[in-house]
Amino acid sequence: MIDDCAKECLHGDLRQMREAMLWKVDGLREHDIRRPLTATGTNLLGLVKHLSLWESRYLGEVFDRPFPEPLPRWDDTAERGADLWTTEHETREEIIGRYRRVGEHSDATIAALALDAPGHVPWWPRPDVKLFNVLVHVLTETGRHVGHADILREQLDGSTGTNAEYATPRRDAASLAAHRARIERAAAAAAATFDPPDGKA
Repeated sequence: MIDDCAKECLHGDLRQMREAMLWKVDGLREHDIRRPLTATGTNLLGLVKHLSLWESRYLGEVFDRPFPEPLPRWDDTAERGADLWTTEHETREEIIGRYRRVGEHSDATIAALALDAPGHVPWWPRPDVKLFNVLVHVLTETGRHVGHADILREQLDGSTGTNAEYATPRRDAASLAAHRARIERAAAAAAATFDPPDGKA
């Protein structure tokens, strides 16, 4: 009984995280969902692509339930990092559509298996796992990348929040500037008090 409750809670959180991720790309122009917004190239549509590929592996092939569409191999070193960005030939609809289909496939795996169902993750140091371990891992990784997406989206147009219903109301430029200035003053004051004189942490 507790396993069913735990599985439903974890699964429910994963479904919410997936929808939050898709909301982060909604309503943006092609360039904005694809362009690198950090020094390492992190971008919104690339995050969706990355999540779809890895969720399909973790909640598919790990439990001998492979996703039915062709995907790059996880151990192809020539393609390492290609899952984190999209080419000019990959469409938004293709990437988002795959993420939704992966979610449906994962949902079927979660529904069909018990939390203690065995799986095998060949790229982990301890490859023999249970559905519980993998479900927690996928939920953690999805939440981590949704957090990245939240920051990227805020940089683009100021939108924050977990979905449209709970979007944080946008503030005017003057209010935001005053808020940032207050935080910067506090950071500078703390640095003057607590940072060592030689500047090393």
